[in-house]
Amino acid sequence: MDDLARRFPDGFLFGAATASYQIEGAATEDGRSPSIWDTFSHTPGTTANGDTGDVACDHYHRVPQDVAIMRDLGLDAYRFSVSWPRVVPGGTGAVNPAGVAFYDRLVDELLAADITPVVTLYHWDLPQALEDRGGWRSRDVAGWFAEYTRAVVGALGDRVTRWTTLNEPWCSSMLSHSIGAHAPGHRDPLEGLVTAHHLMLAHGTAVPVIREECPDAQVSITLNPTQVYGPDYATDADLDAVRRADNALNGVFFGPLFHGAYPEGMLDDVAHLTDGSFVHDGDLATIAAPLDTLGVNNYFPTRVRATPESEEPEGETHRLPGCERVSEIAPRPPVTAMGWEQSPESHRLIVERSARESGLPIHVTENGSAWDDTVSPDGAVHDPERVDYLRAHLGALADAVDGGTDVRGYFAWSLLDNFEWAYGYDKRFGIVHVDYATQERTVKDSGLEYARILAAHRDR
Repeated sequence: MDDLARRFPDGFLFGAATASYQIEGAATEDGRSPSIWDTFSHTPGTTANGDTGDVACDHYHRVPQDVAIMRDLGLDAYRFSVSWPRVVPGGTGAVNPAGVAFYDRLVDELLAADITPVVTLYHWDLPQALEDRGGWRSRDVAGWFAEYTRAVVGALGDRVTRWTTLNEPWCSSMLSHSIGAHAPGHRDPLEGLVTAHHLMLAHGTAVPVIREECPDAQVSITLNPTQVYGPDYATDADLDAVRRADNALNGVFFGPLFHGAYPEGMLDDVAHLTDGSFVHDGDLATIAAPLDTLGVNNYFPTRVRATPESEEPEGETHRLPGCERVSEIAPRPPVTAMGWEQSPESHRLIVERSARESGLPIHVTENGSAWDDTVSPDGAVHDPERVDYLRAHLGALADAVDGGTDVRGYFAWSLLDNFEWAYGYDKRFGIVHVDYATQERTVKDSGLEYARILAAHRDR
């Protein structure tokens, strides 16, 4: 028996994850309207090779095949997201029956295969119709999201009990509105902070809607916290840079969601940008709606230092609110094909911190690595680096469990190679290889290894 499999508790969920725009395709079929990612990816210069999610993995037409792969891998659960513009094409108003029917079919296929559906309501594909009305910059988005939530949970809540409101709100706020790397591609430090607040407000507004429509629901949000390190020999200025970066990367969500306030010093750090009036009376109470679990997506740590006045900041962290004089430090090897540092220890530390901050059981809802995979002449995909990464990070997670952290699940990112946002199809994270020309699926060695671990856990 695999010794790693022994270390996880009974009832631990092993799964894999995807996101709607990254795999579904069928971008203009059955009443789906454009999302901000359709607009962004069709804008020249925004994605590698001008790639778009128009076809992606064609999952929309291949659900039975893909669920069969999940069943063969022995997955306990499958985490997927619902496409807002597929279900409510106008963003608000009329619900699209064809869009709901697609997710009906997917849920039924999963349940028939004895796979638990774990549904994320928002994984970055805001309807363009709502972006045209202000998108996440508008406080009205909380009501729009609650209306959409009611439509989805009302349709699927008789069979789905595990619900996640938002996936990585840091990416749909700071990365998208301050750094500009994701849709809609804005570069405004204050906009990132305001949209982060509105995302959390939408989350808090949606939580009671989920509980009303699905009384048995387990409700969660998924964050992507990162362990922040300074230089080995840090000055006071470096330590302050770590504090500022940690606030803008982690505390901006941990604070309002779990402590009823923004982290100490953060609003002072952004006083040159805002008087804080974007926070209205009652917002923080709404945001801190009680949850059942916390999802944690983690891939790598972050390293920063203070930027001397004589230098220009390095990296993109300086674009975040309150981080104008913060520079990034190069990751320490070994790194993945994304250039991301491999650090199982930091993975354990951030999971443990997330549990302390939230006081909630943790599900690792995404973790994985990109490598330059190819199909070998023997017809297999040999990806030893991903196998090593998977085992090392599962081992670190097991260390957290051994240390008393309540971890209840792990979802490999990702089930399939897919449209990797601004990286297009250049980066492959899947445990299943996709030939985008033919849509042929091939389980990689990492997928086979994951299946062995799951089988050993089940049979112990």
